[in-house]
Amino acid sequence: QVKPVETGGGSVQAGGSLRLSCTGSSLCNSMGWFRQAPGKEREGVAAFAHDYDSPYYADSVKGRFTISRDSAKSTVYLQMSSLKPEDTAKYYCAVPRICVGDWVWRRPEHNDWGEGTQVTVSS
Repeated sequence: QVKPVETGGGSVQAGGSLRLSCTGSSLCNSMGWFRQAPGKEREGVAAFAHDYDSPYYADSVKGRFTISRDSAKSTVYLQMSSLKPEDTAKYYCAVPRICVGDWVWRRPEHNDWGEGTQVTVSS
């Protein structure tokens, strides 16, 4: 399976916006975003799960982040607005190796990962 490739990270001041893109090959049109801050575990940010109509969002980003996709381009986007310093992390694109429900979110050990893209939010 081809590893997903993320683009679009960078540095921004608090309150600003960034858009991340990920191009990957998903067998079931399920892709998502996770992030990992220094000293913390990787956590889910937003994802499209297999056969679920609505995307998943972490509570900490609801109302500020929006995940979208262009299936024809095998690309998923993460529009991040009202960014906060606590959003600072390396953001990873996830593509599930197995198309089962919401495993992209709940069983991340079965995901393929991109190299990640750094997002830094300064106060």
